[in-house]
Amino acid sequence: MVVVCEFISESGLERLRRGGVEVYYDPDLWKDRGALKAKLAEATALIVRNQTQVDADLLSAGPNLKVVGRLGVGLDNIHQPDLKARGVQLYFARGINAGGVAEYVLAAMLHLARNLAGAALHVAGGGWNRSAFGGCELRGKTLGLVGLGEVGLRVAKRARAFGMRVVASDPGRLPWESAVEDLEVHLTSTAEVLCASLFVSLHAPLTPQTRHLIRAETIATMPRGAYLINTARGELVHNEDLAAALRRGQLGGAVLDVVDPEPLPAEHVLRGVDNLWITPHVAGLTAEAQEQVGLRVAEGVLSALGVA
Repeated sequence: MVVVCEFISESGLERLRRGGVEVYYDPDLWKDRGALKAKLAEATALIVRNQTQVDADLLSAGPNLKVVGRLGVGLDNIHQPDLKARGVQLYFARGINAGGVAEYVLAAMLHLARNLAGAALHVAGGGWNRSAFGGCELRGKTLGLVGLGEVGLRVAKRARAFGMRVVASDPGRLPWESAVEDLEVHLTSTAEVLCASLFVSLHAPLTPQTRHLIRAETIATMPRGAYLINTARGELVHNEDLAAALRRGQLGGAVLDVVDPEPLPAEHVLRGVDNLWITPHVAGLTAEAQEQVGLRVAEGVLSALGVA
């Protein structure tokens, strides 16, 4: 049995069924860990997104598990040493939603620069104050990328097309340095990225070193009125420090597609901040990306199970 405990596209679900395996699909099963563990007793494969914590405790409930499929690229919810210790394979859809996330980042920058939503609401309310909604152009501004993986590189390419200067930091030297050179991306330290950029977009993985990368001390080094975009992991940002910086105008605005925790509680420090816009982890959820992610992971899982 293949247990799918979070949302998967219909195309991915159909591909699993065509493979001739029994499929148990409940997109909300991750919310009830006890019920999930009970289902894993008869499972040979598990497919998750980012909510399910796949660790030794969960794996112990699935003695026949052969593979875990991850509908996405972030792996911080999957404890890989535990999988390796049990001989469980891991399959994830590297790079498929990178284009969608990159386009989200550009949309976020345009939103922050031009505030079309605010201008439209102003007119809907009877106003016509043109001078209040001129905004600024992206052309000539500096975009700082913290993390230059597949998403970061695609953001850089799109930003360069807008005439932006791009600076970036990445903990590892990347295999596409020729592309970085062609795009005229300046590689430097994270500290320099933060202090040099009007727009900062986070694309780093969550590690002990990157947790709360954006906090009071680092925000203080950013240009006053700078903008922050986070499509990576919510834990990269210290919530209280971000809210305070936005309220006092140290940061001009922020767009977060990821928060800590998810979903965001009703009573939370990030709620009610006027120049903060939060979306429900949708940057990579384009129709095109989800169809391909579902198909790719389904095929990887079926291959690991030895079925067509």
